Amino acid sequence: MNHTVEEIRLKNGARGLLIDVPGATTMSMQFQFRAGNRYAKSKDIEQVAHIMEHMAFGTNARYNTEQFEFEFTKNGAYRNAYTSDLSMVYDADCADFEWDRIIDLQKIAICHPKFNETELIAEKGNVRSELTNYLNDHQRILWPRVQQLLGEDILTYRQSIPTISSVKLSDVREHHRRTHTTSNMRFVIAGKLNGRKAEIRRKIEGFKLPRGERFTVPKDELGKSNPSVIRRKDATNLTFGLFMVVNRVLDDEEFDAMHYLNHILTGTMHSRIFGEARKKGLAYNISAYADSGFYESGWDITGQVNHEAADELFDIITRELRNVLDGKIKNEEFEAAKSFALGRYQMGAQTVSQISGFYTGRYFADGFIKDYSKVPDMIKNVTIERMVKTARSFIAEDKWVLAAVSSGEKQELVDLNDKIATLFD
Repeated sequence: MNHTVEEIRLKNGARGLLIDVPGATTMSMQFQFRAGNRYAKSKDIEQVAHIMEHMAFGTNARYNTEQFEFEFTKNGAYRNAYTSDLSMVYDADCADFEWDRIIDLQKIAICHPKFNETELIAEKGNVRSELTNYLNDHQRILWPRVQQLLGEDILTYRQSIPTISSVKLSDVREHHRRTHTTSNMRFVIAGKLNGRKAEIRRKIEGFKLPRGERFTVPKDELGKSNPSVIRRKDATNLTFGLFMVVNRVLDDEEFDAMHYLNHILTGTMHSRIFGEARKKGLAYNISAYADSGFYESGWDITGQVNHEAADELFDIITRELRNVLDGKIKNEEFEAAKSFALGRYQMGAQTVSQISGFYTGRYFADGFIKDYSKVPDMIKNVTIERMVKTARSFIAEDKWVLAAVSSGEKQELVDLNDKIATLFD
C-alpha cells in the first residue's frame, strides 16, 4: 500500500510520525514511553511498570473498567498495552469511521487513570500468574538469564515475581507521574490522514501530562560468560541459545547482511543449519536472529534438540559458522536470500498495521525514520563481502555465551560449548 510519512514535533515536547495511507479503512495508533521495568525507582518494585500497564485500561476519570472496555471495543476496535525492559506502549487499531473517538479514549487512559486498590490487587495477581506461566516456557525463560550472563542489569522472571508483592498503589502512581510526560512520549499514527493531520495534532497537544524529559537508555558493560544451564526437571530436551554481541550498533547495510545470512543458515528447509538438521532428523526447529540495540548488536542461534542428537547438531552449527567465517558463501544462495527478502518486503505492506510496524520499532528506539521506498536498493547493495565481514566482527569481539534449559548434567553443555569455542580461537 502506498503511503507517505511525516514527523511532527509538538510544542509540548512530544514527537511522532503521521503515516498517510490513502484509501485505508482502518487506523493504527501507538503511543510509547520509556517507562519499562528498568525505569522502576527501585529493583525491589521492579514489576511496578508491568502492573501499571495492566491497570492502564482500568478505571479512569470518565469510565469504570467495564464501561471503558465496552466503549473502546463496541465497534470492533482492538486495544492492547505491553511493557518491556525499556518501553511501555499503548496500541490500538480501529475502523476509519471512529478514529477520533478512539484517540480520545486512548488519551483518557494514558492521561487520566484512576488507579485504585481493588484493581491493584487484581492486577498484581494477574501479573504474578503471567510471569509464573512464563516459567513453564523454556524458550522464554532463557533470554533474561542470558541478558544477565552477558552483563545486563535486569531480573529473571523468577527474581521478578517476589517484587510484585512489594508494589504499593503509591508506587504505581509515582511511576506514572514520573514516566508519563509529553517529552517522554513518542507516537505513530497510520491510516487515511488527508485533511485530518491538524486535528490529530490538536488532540495530542491536548494530552494533559507534565512536560518532563525523554529518559536516557541505561548502558551496561557486556562481556563473555561461561556456559550456563537453567535446570528444569520436566525438561525433556535441550532448549539452547548461542548469543553473541558486538559493542557497537550495526549500520543498515550490516544489519541487512546479517538478516540474509540468517536466512541462509536457518531460514528454509534447505538452509545450511536448519535444513541439514531436518534432513538428518536432528531438530524440529533452529532459528538465527540479529538485532541492534542502543549501544551494541546481537547475533543469536537458538533451538531445541534431543540430548542424543545435540552433539551432531552442534557439529553442524560449528561447521557452518566456520564456513561463513572462511567466506564460503555461494552466490546463488546469497541471491536467493536477497530475493526472499524482496518478496517479504513487498508482502509486508498489505495492511495499515504492517506499515506502522515497519516504522515503530526503530522510531521508538532512537527516533530514526526508515525509508520504505529505499528498501529494494538496500537489498540490492548488500554484498557477500559485507556479510562475511560483519559475521567475523562478532567472532572477533569474543563476547558470547551458550546457555540452555535442561534436566541433564552441565557437562553436556560444557562439551557443546567447547565445540563453539573453537570458532573464537
